[in-house]
Amino acid sequence: YPWGYDGDNGPDHWHKNYPIAKGRHQSPIEINNKEVHYDRSLLPWFASYDPGAAKTILNNGKTCRVVFDDSFDRSVLRGGPLQGVYRLRQLHFHWGSSDDHGSEHVVNGVRYAGELHLLHWNPKYSNYLDAVRRIDGIAVLAIFLQVGKTPKPEMKRILEEINAIKTKGKEVPFPNFDPSILFPKSHDYWTYHGSFTTPPCEECITWIILREPITVSSDQMAKLRSLSKNAENEPDLPLVDNWRPTQPRYFRMVSASF
Repeated sequence: YPWGYDGDNGPDHWHKNYPIAKGRHQSPIEINNKEVHYDRSLLPWFASYDPGAAKTILNNGKTCRVVFDDSFDRSVLRGGPLQGVYRLRQLHFHWGSSDDHGSEHVVNGVRYAGELHLLHWNPKYSNYLDAVRRIDGIAVLAIFLQVGKTPKPEMKRILEEINAIKTKGKEVPFPNFDPSILFPKSHDYWTYHGSFTTPPCEECITWIILREPITVSSDQMAKLRSLSKNAENEPDLPLVDNWRPTQPRYFRMVSASF
């Protein structure tokens, strides 16, 4: 079923075709310090990424995505709340139509300009499609993008390719990239059990949300907004506001490593 972020096919409508979107473990959520539980047993997390695993960068009409080779354990996330290693499959961004919104998770009422998701799957399952059906199948590392004066130079590499993938369906090679260059200094994180923030919204994700945002410039955010959600031969519609509003937390615990 076609879905998107517009009035007629946006998040309010997703549950009609994807009933789990109304489930009790949906993402994103608001993280509120008053309701967060410090968990002293939470370990530090580690990512060891092989730059050679980066394959392509593409515009799928919903986001800008970088795809990695996940045929073996060459780029992995481990530690933190996770049991075993999780393989990096792709990273993508969510952003707004202006700098004052765009992130999916909200922290103490603050919505950032954007949010980067690094998606990993648990190779104890036979493949990715099997993993998304399991409660411990997927781990997403989420990093907030905050607009400021001293942008992270490492974002440049991704944004340099934007012109090559202006329209939906465009994909170009993107070799030799290590996404760990995008990490903030602090590895402090919140974690909870939730879902994909796009349909079908399967509830299989261990979220690891980094407390410290990375800084991007206003120009860099504008570059993301210059993407089109339509194909080359269609009218140019800017790809903006590709974020899902926060979902009820219900009885879920949000734990903090700090």
